[in-house]
Amino acid sequence: QVQLVESGGGLVQAGGSLRLSCAASGRTFTNYHMGWFRQAPGKEREFVAVINWNGGSTSYADSVKGRFTISRDNAMDTVYLQMNSLKPEDTAVYYCAASYIRGRYYPSSSAADFGSWGQGTQVTVSS
Repeated sequence: QVQLVESGGGLVQAGGSLRLSCAASGRTFTNYHMGWFRQAPGKEREFVAVINWNGGSTSYADSVKGRFTISRDNAMDTVYLQMNSLKPEDTAVYYCAASYIRGRYYPSSSAADFGSWGQGTQVTVSS
């Protein structure tokens, strides 16, 4: 499995921005679609954004559409999540995840299709 390490979380005021990074290692990065999920206290893990193996297709949860941008640098084996106009309800642990492409061009947004996960990074948005 691919190993994933997230960074970039922290405390930010509402309306601010953060950029999360996820460095991958151990496998060929372009064999994987990449996603970001989050889990707030007392809630289930939810989909945030996903990007396909070559960056040509992205998808977002309605709650973050227009505020968050997912991107990847295949030369650096890294996926990013740029988060703007942050809201207190964005507070959660954010997880990076990898899904083996298995011949699919478009990535899944289901957590069950992602076989590798990072340890998570805390994002806290104060009001």
